[in-house]
Amino acid sequence: MESPKGPSPRLNTIALHKETLDLHPFESDHATRSDHVFQSNSALEILRETIRILRYNLSGFMAIGALLICPVSAVLLSNVLVDQSIVKRLAIRLLLVAKSSGLPLRPFVEHSCQKFSETAISTIMCFPLNITLLLLSKAAVVYTVDCTYSRKTFDSSKFYVIIRKIWRRIVSTYLLVCTVIVGCLTLFLVSLAGVSCLLSVIGISPDLIACAGIIVGLLFSVLFANAVIVCDLSMVISVLEDVSGSEAVLRSSVLIRGQTQVGLMIFLGSTIGMAFIEGLFEHRVKTLSYGDGSSRIWEGPLLVVMYSFVVLIDFMMSAVFFFSCKSYSLENASNIECQSVLEAVTVSRVAADVQ
Repeated sequence: MESPKGPSPRLNTIALHKETLDLHPFESDHATRSDHVFQSNSALEILRETIRILRYNLSGFMAIGALLICPVSAVLLSNVLVDQSIVKRLAIRLLLVAKSSGLPLRPFVEHSCQKFSETAISTIMCFPLNITLLLLSKAAVVYTVDCTYSRKTFDSSKFYVIIRKIWRRIVSTYLLVCTVIVGCLTLFLVSLAGVSCLLSVIGISPDLIACAGIIVGLLFSVLFANAVIVCDLSMVISVLEDVSGSEAVLRSSVLIRGQTQVGLMIFLGSTIGMAFIEGLFEHRVKTLSYGDGSSRIWEGPLLVVMYSFVVLIDFMMSAVFFFSCKSYSLENASNIECQSVLEAVTVSRVAADVQ
């Protein structure tokens, strides 16, 4: 594969091993990204680096977005696979559980139950797409980012050979990630019901119970965001390194130390962008239309493309964030090593002076 012409998009990138600069990590036995380093303590800098990488390998990323991400985005936004009768029954059951737990059935509680039901049913129905096209698109994006750092273009034939070798470990990591997220949501629902029931038994007013539920939700949102960024980073690790499952999640939790705030900002930005486009699709395409509904003909595809682009940028930022965390951990390890050597020299000099 020939390297494309033009400057590299790397910002503050350092070659640690010049003799292995052109060695692609997928072609080595130990696929660790130690030959290129990008470090940033800001989500904005990671976004800038992501845009540079996008411009450098534009054709590859656009092909991934059009062929793999857009079909999934169209299905997710339109909810074509979701049976609204099932959603309604699940929302009613959640409302009954909330009422029996002592939560007042305020409009935001009803809206939350409805939204949670739609999300749960949509996730279950779209699981085959998520574990095939969406998972394949994430692996392709990570591979293309890695190729860009190696000054290479996206090669579909080489990616096909690579994905056949690493597909099993990616799927196993994804299944574990799904289990972790479902466990977190289940823990939240149980905790919310338990706190509400306890306060109701004590005799607390419904308004205070609602406030307590909001506080529990806010605390859970922080914990859930941390779990999501750890799981998201573990997916990148399972692509770039020869680990999978719990080992990838454990390595992700260790690698993200000191960079959690950056990961939270990336997660918050991506979540807001996707939620904004979902709201536009719900309002402009599903609910509102001009006269004969002609607006849906061009607004629907446009919003699908916009949503796919946000998902693509989110995948790319996850990969760049991995490189940033990797370089941060390598720098800390280097500092610790230097400090121990200096301490050893100091101790030896003091011992020599005493003698």
